[in-house]
Amino acid sequence: MSFLSIIPPAPLNVLVETIWDWTAAPQPHRLERIVPVANAGLILNLSEDQTRVYDDEQHCLYFSGATLDGPRTRSHLIDTDEQVAVMGVVFRPGGAATFFRERMDRLANGSVDLDALMGRRACALRERLLDTDDARGRLALLQQELSRWLGTRAMPASARPLAHALQALDADPRVAALASVARELGSSPRQLGELFRQQVGMTPKRYLRLRRFHQVVNHVGNGAGDRNRIDWAGIALDCGYHDQAHLAHEFREFSGVTPTAFLRATNYHPHIVPA
Repeated sequence: MSFLSIIPPAPLNVLVETIWDWTAAPQPHRLERIVPVANAGLILNLSEDQTRVYDDEQHCLYFSGATLDGPRTRSHLIDTDEQVAVMGVVFRPGGAATFFRERMDRLANGSVDLDALMGRRACALRERLLDTDDARGRLALLQQELSRWLGTRAMPASARPLAHALQALDADPRVAALASVARELGSSPRQLGELFRQQVGMTPKRYLRLRRFHQVVNHVGNGAGDRNRIDWAGIALDCGYHDQAHLAHEFREFSGVTPTAFLRATNYHPHIVPA
């Protein structure tokens, strides 16, 4: 198994969090459950020109080998048989909307073939990556192409207020803070909600709920401490839940599994659960 990632330089890093390259032997389990994230992402399958995404174990959606995966508020399943040579781009929340000039609420909890957004350039990029033998070379090539595509586009006016709102909510991730954030932007809570739906793909409240869920995932999934003696009640209070029952309800809504089932199943990555 090999995983490499890079953080791109400015100005690309304003929109892109990481660019990654993954190669691995086939896994013993066929499906993996991916927990939801507010980040849209590019998926470039270098093992076959197809990407399979499951809403559940029976319902499979088929996409090309180059896709844009929208922001998600519920878990989904992927097929490990095709995840042996994959590259990806993780956009910052709102970054894909700026990069592709697409409303993210139209892509939320779904995927779209990249050629529908970029035409023949998507296929040409995948072919060039296939012709590049080493991971570092592929990462450099993908970063170069993203920078070139971005260089032809001006930043939209909505990018700056969204960045300010996200920064403010990271500093004070309470629902009660939304009204003051809207005032700082000179807008109303309703206008802030529309900005988030358009750029991030979800409402500000759901974004904060998802952020809080990831606090729990990162806490219990990083391998620290005794997994058999997790203080769920303490984690619930630390992460802003009313109580342990509130945490369990939210955790299952976002991940599709209970906190204890998630803890038993996670192995090499805290955001991936063998299904």
